[in-house]
Amino acid sequence: MSAKEAIHITDVAPRDGLQNQAVHVGTAGKLRLIELLVEAGLKSIEATSFVSPKAVPQMADAADLVPQVQVRFPALRTSVLVPNLKGLERAHTAGAKEVAVVLSATETMNRRNINMGLAQATEVSEQTLAAARALGLRTRAYIAVAFDCPFEGETPLDDVLRLAARMHAAAADEIVIADTIGSASPAQVKERFAALCGVVPIERVAVHLHDTRGMAVANAWAALEAGVRRFDSSVGGIGGCPFAPGAAGNVATEDLVLMAERSGFSTGISLDGLLAAVDFAQEELQRSLGGRAITWLRRQRDKNTQDKQDNNRRLA
Repeated sequence: MSAKEAIHITDVAPRDGLQNQAVHVGTAGKLRLIELLVEAGLKSIEATSFVSPKAVPQMADAADLVPQVQVRFPALRTSVLVPNLKGLERAHTAGAKEVAVVLSATETMNRRNINMGLAQATEVSEQTLAAARALGLRTRAYIAVAFDCPFEGETPLDDVLRLAARMHAAAADEIVIADTIGSASPAQVKERFAALCGVVPIERVAVHLHDTRGMAVANAWAALEAGVRRFDSSVGGIGGCPFAPGAAGNVATEDLVLMAERSGFSTGISLDGLLAAVDFAQEELQRSLGGRAITWLRRQRDKNTQDKQDNNRRLA
């Protein structure tokens, strides 16, 4: 029997998930969430961002969080978001080993997000990637609003291809195509990734999906069929962009793992472990969390627990 093909998941809950939450999560809470994700089998986590604390207060402890994550989880692939060279300097000082830049594919989204036009934002991303590479850091480059923009409507495919090619030329290790507002459909996903294969090697491409219209898992399947094997997700479906009106949470890690494992792929991630992380995040954020399959997954966990208890009683 042949080995299952692996897919690679980066959980972005500590950064993309928490950045827009009304309830503040302290450093200890973030560390515990990361610990639970590691215990569940996650090998790649986006931990925080070195953006302005005034713009994103939830990320104000980035410089304190990163060294603690590096010490406690040395084998973890830990990435952090940096908006520019100043953010990169702060991240490097804190000991970050992998950084991500975010380039929106439209003029208006860049101006709303980082107060720059598209041309300037592209240059800053390229400069930041070059500087990170000179420091020996691993890099990711997000192409945000790669399907639709909340301000300009549908994003032209040619613009996405051009920006992806530029980030590839800037030697980004991974290029992440982001459905920032969760508007994509499976047909769009297939079309865009088929075209992207012509400008970026598919093994260096990842997809970042939001679930605003309830199609994130279907879109993940379409990306799998297009050859993508790298995915961002957020445990419990936590998420939402503070600069993208109407964006819902990310595709839930538990939904993505369930779909992939039931479809013959290997993730190396425990669903029970993810449920423990969801339970903890619920307590921290004081609201219900979970992806589309959360009710079924919890029933299965409870049933398995009961079956074990019954079996232990029979053996006693």
